[in-house]
Amino acid sequence: MNELTKLALELQSFFETRNWSFCIIGGIAVQHWGEPRFTKDVDITLLTGFGGEEAFVDSLISAYESRVSDAREFALRNRVLLLRSSQGIGIDVALGALPFEDQAVKRARKIEVEAGASLRLCTAEDLIVMKAFASRPLDWNDVRGILVRQGTSNLDWPYIQRQLRPLCEIKEAPEIMTQLEKLRREVALNERA
Repeated sequence: MNELTKLALELQSFFETRNWSFCIIGGIAVQHWGEPRFTKDVDITLLTGFGGEEAFVDSLISAYESRVSDAREFALRNRVLLLRSSQGIGIDVALGALPFEDQAVKRARKIEVEAGASLRLCTAEDLIVMKAFASRPLDWNDVRGILVRQGTSNLDWPYIQRQLRPLCEIKEAPEIMTQLEKLRREVALNERA
């Protein structure tokens, strides 16, 4: 079992012991749903809601080393806690509170990613929403990989659009919806070729 999977299992156990609602996102989820690529950290969405995040943050800081000074303040201000395992592997914990994050966590399922290792991963659709919303070049490459691997007709597009549209409105970035639809059409054309 690789080190990232071991760490993800350790974090999953840490969260489950505390009855925290969460799902694994980022590179580990991309490796399952999309085109496998190198990833060097474990990304998790942890439902904390708005208010009361301190208890979650403090518990995690007591168990894992911080990657930034003033980790608590940084996490509460930016809604992401940046940690590192004892082996030096990065851990990014997004403090989830938005309706979409709640949905993504509720829809997550345990999936065997390696023999004997089942992780609570977000769905392919929720990963597309997260990646499109982040909208960096690597994220768009990941979205393409997910579309290619899953097949455009096998994805729940009404759900994706329902979740992504309000996020784009908050971000004032309607062009994300246009870019996703363009990518969807492009991949669908290649599927038919």
